[in-house]
Amino acid sequence: MVEPVLMGHAPAKVDDKGRLKIPANFRKFIEEKFGADCFITSTDGERALIYPMAVWFDFQGRLSKVPSTSMAKSKLLERANYFGQIGTIDTQGRVLIPAILRNVAGIAEDVVVIGNTDHLIVWNGEKIQQRMAETPLTNDDWKELELHGV
Repeated sequence: MVEPVLMGHAPAKVDDKGRLKIPANFRKFIEEKFGADCFITSTDGERALIYPMAVWFDFQGRLSKVPSTSMAKSKLLERANYFGQIGTIDTQGRVLIPAILRNVAGIAEDVVVIGNTDHLIVWNGEKIQQRMAETPLTNDDWKELELHGV
């Protein structure tokens, strides 16, 4: 049996203080499996990534094996830390999205939250629609996935 994961999408709201109300189904899964602490970041400024802290620490552990001289590692850490902030899901199911990320990614008011196996992706509604239109799933994408047994 496959272990349950974060999947699907849900509309959500970001209040005037920058707090995202995490949709109930995602919130329940995260809190039961990982707890309320999160790392909220981005690697491109286009969307917010919400990692349960345990998932982020696991990622950091894998990243620590990459040599400190790696430019790719430096770029990734620079972006993740520039946009990043530690947060906690409050008792009302809200988490603060860093101001810099809200501004750059246009994350305000109505957003789309997507489950991505072990973390959440938060998009400005118009940006995700544009991305879906501009980057369709192609036959080459399917061929690559077939190589991995999908």
